[in-house]
Amino acid sequence: MNIIFDLDGTLIDSAPDIHAAGNAALAAEGLPGVSPEQARSFIGKGAGVFVERLEAAVVDRPDPARVARMRAAFSAQYEIAHALTRIYPGVEAALAKLGGSGWRLGLCTNKPLRPTHTVLAHFGWSEMFEVVIGGDSLPVHKPDPAPLRAVIEAMPAGPVVYVGDSEVDAETAQRAGVPFALYTEGYRKTPVATIPHDMRFSDWAELPGIAAALIR
Repeated sequence: MNIIFDLDGTLIDSAPDIHAAGNAALAAEGLPGVSPEQARSFIGKGAGVFVERLEAAVVDRPDPARVARMRAAFSAQYEIAHALTRIYPGVEAALAKLGGSGWRLGLCTNKPLRPTHTVLAHFGWSEMFEVVIGGDSLPVHKPDPAPLRAVIEAMPAGPVVYVGDSEVDAETAQRAGVPFALYTEGYRKTPVATIPHDMRFSDWAELPGIAAALIR
């Protein structure tokens, strides 16, 4: 039994660190910052898209050279940004219960691989997940199903459940043909009812039972 997780907005609330790194990149260009709510709404399709959305929020015309500088500045900060990041309540207990019940854990995130490993190490999770695929591990990222399929192929054969918090995760699971559990307290941008999912939860204590139900 394999259960694969998204990271940002699902297991951890990293939006405050992403917001700070984004505003630092804007400030380096002499541009005004964005609000925490704006930054949160830009999360979901990888660091490159996040920076493009940052620039678009504060200038009238895009500048490819500026975006390239901002991406470099953002990436340098993002790789070490975890001081403001928090694990969602109940996550660690749920992961421990799943692991103790025979589930194998994997991770499929659009977060670039280096900051992914940095934040996993920060929380003592470096050995938690058998397979980790980041937003730059392949030429494509979610909602393309290839990253999720790569995690599945690298894990032992068996039933699979995918857990995420967003429209991107829902589309990824749908395109990969994998049952999807939606965490409703993350970074979704639309109402729960409009996001395709097999089951949903707001309390992590519910997830072990949901996962078992999805593979029955």
